[in-house]
Amino acid sequence: MKTFAKLLGAAILLTLILAACGASQPDSSKTYTEAEVSAAIEKGACGGCHTIPGIQNAVGVIGPDLGDISEVAQAALQSGNYSGTAKTTEEFIQESILKPDMFIAASCPTGPCPAGVMPGTMGDTLNSDEINAIVQYLSGLPEGAYGESTVASTPQEPTTGADIVRDPTDIPAPIGDREPTTVRLDLEAVELEGQLADGTTYTYWTFNRAVPAPFFRVRVGDTVEVHLKNDASSTMNHSVDFHAVTGPGGGSAVTQTEPGKESILTFKALKPGLFVYHCATPMVAQHIANGMYGLILVEPEGGLPPVDREFYVMQGEIYTTGDFGSQGHQASDTTKLLDEQPEYFVFNGAVGSITDQKPLTANVGETVRIFFGVGGPNFTSSFHVIGEIFDRVYNQASLTSPPLTDVQTTMVPPGGATMVEFSLEVPGKYILVDHALSRLQRGLAGYLIVDGDPNPEIYNGTSGSE
Repeated sequence: MKTFAKLLGAAILLTLILAACGASQPDSSKTYTEAEVSAAIEKGACGGCHTIPGIQNAVGVIGPDLGDISEVAQAALQSGNYSGTAKTTEEFIQESILKPDMFIAASCPTGPCPAGVMPGTMGDTLNSDEINAIVQYLSGLPEGAYGESTVASTPQEPTTGADIVRDPTDIPAPIGDREPTTVRLDLEAVELEGQLADGTTYTYWTFNRAVPAPFFRVRVGDTVEVHLKNDASSTMNHSVDFHAVTGPGGGSAVTQTEPGKESILTFKALKPGLFVYHCATPMVAQHIANGMYGLILVEPEGGLPPVDREFYVMQGEIYTTGDFGSQGHQASDTTKLLDEQPEYFVFNGAVGSITDQKPLTANVGETVRIFFGVGGPNFTSSFHVIGEIFDRVYNQASLTSPPLTDVQTTMVPPGGATMVEFSLEVPGKYILVDHALSRLQRGLAGYLIVDGDPNPEIYNGTSGSE
């Protein structure tokens, strides 16, 4: 009985997390191809939680390995403690997907099971064939495994997706000198196919349909009321962790939100600074890598010194199954994520985001402030603007410490931020980079285009190629 209880516990944990993979009545009359199974598991995001033998990229660390699911199911069905209606392995998997609320797990492989992580709506996300393909494959493991990888990679046709790039000028106006008040912030978690590079798309998980998430601006002492909605079409639960919050999980403890639902968080902005916020639903790194990060500025009393232009830029990494530059739709690669081997480094979500698409623009004689953060989830940035020197750097985004002056490059860790300010004396195209310059070849570049009259007393020269 102890063995059965142990197996039943594993089954309960398995079925709680497997809810991310959809459901319908099992259908044994059709045999599904390798490509159909792989596509269904990718769409259900099953590999983000589970290791599934034979499925490329399904090496999740939150849920149990599904290689022995048939044995676990049979043990549960024979234990005498099972309270469901399933009679077969296929029906057991099916039931656990359709009715995840009937299964309760005391603990997960990575610790206590976070409340509300697994959505109970996946039966509405995948169609019947996709659901049946997953059930059929899992019920056949381990014999049904496809080997070490799924469908061989073949060249794909170029594809087009939604514009997910946040405009670097999309910033609320300065608050200035006002008394504390109550401020409402609205976020919506939306999963959508977006344009990663020319001819290449990726399924982004976003706040408000763009990367990075909205730039929020409050002042110290404000009461902040956050409304987080999760779009009904989402495949995953989502949440938000504000580094500006004093409280459990930065707010994520109370904002684990199922598709179609809304959560509300209220907090007091106690400390001034420039703070990162991000989704904090397991696997947290996956949610961040897929685009769920942003910045919130808590202005000090009296506001910030005025400048002529402000810009909002964040750096992130994207882990795709295909190599950098591969065409077509690219799936996320959990193995590369865990190994910290991104194919892409990006500013504002995509290759070319602030070069070809939405560059920063200003004029000679103006002062510029850049709010810069790193969503990550893994790599530190050595932020640098080629051809400029930062007049002031608010190190680690501290607004109460004296700024550093005359700085060439500043380091910003994942989950961190900085604020830099400088004046513009010479026209031209200035390149924003991470000075780990190999990342330039993986998409990490931006432009600051400065218009105005030449200033030969400061900069002058003749190219040797002319």
